[in-house]
Amino acid sequence: MRYKVAPEPRDLDFLADAQRAVPLVPETVDDCCARLVDRTDVSSRDAAREYLTFLEALELVAETPRGYERERADPEQTALADAFERRVFGASELLGSVRAAGSLTVDEAFDRLREHVPRWERERHADWEREWRERTERLLEWAVVFGLATRDTDRYRHPSEP
Repeated sequence: MRYKVAPEPRDLDFLADAQRAVPLVPETVDDCCARLVDRTDVSSRDAAREYLTFLEALELVAETPRGYERERADPEQTALADAFERRVFGASELLGSVRAAGSLTVDEAFDRLREHVPRWERERHADWEREWRERTERLLEWAVVFGLATRDTDRYRHPSEP
């Protein structure tokens, strides 16, 4: 399963703090979101819900029949990078484009992701291109956090590119 959520990019320390906010014993989504708001600088339950889903995509938390629980895995950059590329919709497509092109701007990356945006997503938003361009930028910034890309002013590069 691939997750569509891509919240505002943060650093690895934030992900570790957010993971620790989720209990080892499953709790409801509402309880986990309240814990994220109380124990991190996430400002709303809506934002907390996005981060909770993103933590699940990164395999830092798991959803059970009784709610969400923290996984006993440390948020290590290499494992997070792997989960991000495998489990977040659009990440592998964007990273493949960056690798093939050497470097891309957000607009160039969005042009390459455009064909992968499902029809129902296009019909879901009045201005789907603006929505997905912003999502593209967040995905690229997360790629930088996970060491899968570097940013030089307005261009994103594969880490092995000069």
